[in-house]
Amino acid sequence: MTHQAELDRLVDFFEHISPENIGVLTELYSAQAYFKDPFNEVRGHAAIIAIFEHMFRQADAPRFEVKNSILQGDDACILWEFHFNMRDKSHTPRRIRGSSHLHFTVEHKVDHHRDYWDAAEELYEKIPLLRVLMRWLKRQASAQDVRAQ
Repeated sequence: MTHQAELDRLVDFFEHISPENIGVLTELYSAQAYFKDPFNEVRGHAAIIAIFEHMFRQADAPRFEVKNSILQGDDACILWEFHFNMRDKSHTPRRIRGSSHLHFTVEHKVDHHRDYWDAAEELYEKIPLLRVLMRWLKRQASAQDVRAQ
């Protein structure tokens, strides 16, 4: 039993996600699916949909570009780039690179979705005030690594 058709449908969904089609998620995810990313940890259709609705409120022109997907048994990995514009006066384009680990049920629905991406590198370092703090923290961590050797 393969989940390739479901993985392909999921990739297509994320590459074309919009406020109008977000409800399709209920067809792709189990009712009590678990979702975790650097900012959220939720369970169930309503909570997962709320995360993506929030994304559309916070970012201008958000879109996912799937670079690759890998399926092995009931598990899949998606490598993606998330593109959006800042909702400030600059409308600066941004890109976050990340991956998602997915687990499919025997009913071919996602019951586990975990996103992996570096919030510090991809977001915090791009905010002027936080950039200074993040660079300092990196230098401190680097110095600790060198001293430990």
